[in-house]
Amino acid sequence: MAQQNPDVTDAELSVLQVLWERKTATIRQITEVIYPNGTTSHYATVQKLLERLENKGCVSRDRTGSVHQFTALIDRDILIGHQLREMADRLCDGSLAPLLTHLVGSGKLSENERKSLRNLVDKLETENQSSRD
Repeated sequence: MAQQNPDVTDAELSVLQVLWERKTATIRQITEVIYPNGTTSHYATVQKLLERLENKGCVSRDRTGSVHQFTALIDRDILIGHQLREMADRLCDGSLAPLLTHLVGSGKLSENERKSLRNLVDKLETENQSSRD
């Protein structure tokens, strides 16, 4: 079971991103994505990162085959939520509003992303009204 609030380094995050995209991968496959034309030291780095992530409960290792397969145990959305809460605590006294306002106001949202956000806000307002009634 993955930790609810794991501390993940940037290097560990790059490994998780490969696993989220591929669902399962070997050390060699992850190394090829992160370090194209990588060396044995890059392979060893990825191996160590996977060991750390496994110890944190963020990845699982399937040892049944001759080559171990790794799978992410932590959901991307859970990690994003944790990281945003930490950022809000550090920069905004715990308030998510300044972060969200900045992200939405950056102008880099597609029409579909803006529509999804509107739908989410509408849904939350409807749920809040229902709980007050």
